[in-house]
Amino acid sequence: MITASVDLVSPWRFQAHPEVWLLLAFLLGAYVYAVRVIGPVVVKSGPVITAKQRNAFVAGILLLWIASDWPVHDLAEEYLYSMHMLQHMMLSYFMPPLVLLAIPKWMFDAVFGTGRTRTVINWLAKPVIAGVAFNVVVMITHIPALVNQSVNNGLLHYSLHVLLVTTALLVWLPICGPDTQRQLKSGGKMIYLFLMSVIPTVPAAWLTFAEGAVYKHYDIAVRVWGLSVTTDQQIAGAIMKTGGAVFLWSIVVFLFFKRFSSGFAADQSYRNSPSTDGVLTYQDVTDAFGRVAPAKEPNVKS
Repeated sequence: MITASVDLVSPWRFQAHPEVWLLLAFLLGAYVYAVRVIGPVVVKSGPVITAKQRNAFVAGILLLWIASDWPVHDLAEEYLYSMHMLQHMMLSYFMPPLVLLAIPKWMFDAVFGTGRTRTVINWLAKPVIAGVAFNVVVMITHIPALVNQSVNNGLLHYSLHVLLVTTALLVWLPICGPDTQRQLKSGGKMIYLFLMSVIPTVPAAWLTFAEGAVYKHYDIAVRVWGLSVTTDQQIAGAIMKTGGAVFLWSIVVFLFFKRFSSGFAADQSYRNSPSTDGVLTYQDVTDAFGRVAPAKEPNVKS
């Protein structure tokens, strides 16, 4: 009896989530079916998907599985708000761009078509609309009353996760969506990502400097890793502030160097001409000196 009672409150007890397994199986099966059955019919020339797209899909599925299954899901919903925050970071910041990078243009067109549904998606994916919608959802999902209720209500909990992932996908469409014509230019992407990193600092600062338990659901006797309620909240605020900001700023830095390093490399090249493949040789140097008129000796009057 003692062993059983201890196991009931153990944070590390295994809990099965068949709904997560069914979702993963459906997504994996749908992607494989689209690539092997629909892709060869639609794509007349070239590969159906690239190795980059395949790898991005595998990474995205793995992130979805880790964030939604045991033990991350159970620790996040029952014991640690910091783990809850990490779960949301994976679902809204790390997984969505991988999913979009995994979807080729033909697959995006096959699913959403070119009619009214596509028009609605294009409108919702406008940077201002998508950015506002996502950040409103982020703010709402940190309301204490809603958080405390969602962790005890499965339908509400999964509905909030679906809303968070959906708005996150819309946010990332202008950055790395399958439809390249709808993407922002490099400068626009950098400004857009920088602004997206600023707004989450508000709830992050609130969590970091709050006194006492903000979320009563996590104020329980069982403390994982010995973390107090206050420390748990501070870690959650740090994850939200630094985790998202560092990730987004890293992309901004990458885009910056990708945008300007190519031109700098071309300017610093030692090749003879950008239109030729030959390198600068000794003969080129002697020919260049040969075309320069010799300097006249100055007349020196005695």
